[in-house]
Amino acid sequence: MSENGYSATTGPLRVLVAEDQAIIRLDLRGVLEKHGMIVCAEARDGEEAVELARSAHPDVALLDMRMPKLDGIEAARRIYAERPIPIVMLTAFSDRAVVEKAIAAGVFAYLVKPFKESDLVPALRAAVVRHAELLTARRAVGEKPLRPVVVSLRSPTGNEWPLKLERGEDGSLEVQAVDEG
Repeated sequence: MSENGYSATTGPLRVLVAEDQAIIRLDLRGVLEKHGMIVCAEARDGEEAVELARSAHPDVALLDMRMPKLDGIEAARRIYAERPIPIVMLTAFSDRAVVEKAIAAGVFAYLVKPFKESDLVPALRAAVVRHAELLTARRAVGEKPLRPVVVSLRSPTGNEWPLKLERGEDGSLEVQAVDEG
């Protein structure tokens, strides 16, 4: 990722902005465009954000926490489940429980309002890079075949059952009892 908001392989970052307050959406657009990013879609509520994530194909989403129809956490969960992209949450709430819910929903970065321009752009860039690293690591793990492994499952009463663990062609984990005969 270069300093001006471009990815080395895909050109300018395409950003989905979801914010129910029009003036904040306008400010966000200005900051992002100033840094070479493209605001490919703007949503006024969480439902619209999920729909636009499907149709506009953004590289990254910037979501407000409190939006009508669907809050930012649920919108993030739905977006990430359908099309894993990095998501940055923008909110006035910073208590631990809310942050943990956002992270569990797939959020890669969390900015607390009022935010500074100098915080926004680096948060988006970091989220994009970290997300790419995560996808690369997942692919690498998926490419390595899991050799069959035999382990023993022991009960509290001392009984022992040998099990064979092997990864299937589809990535699933197959578990079989090993015949001791």
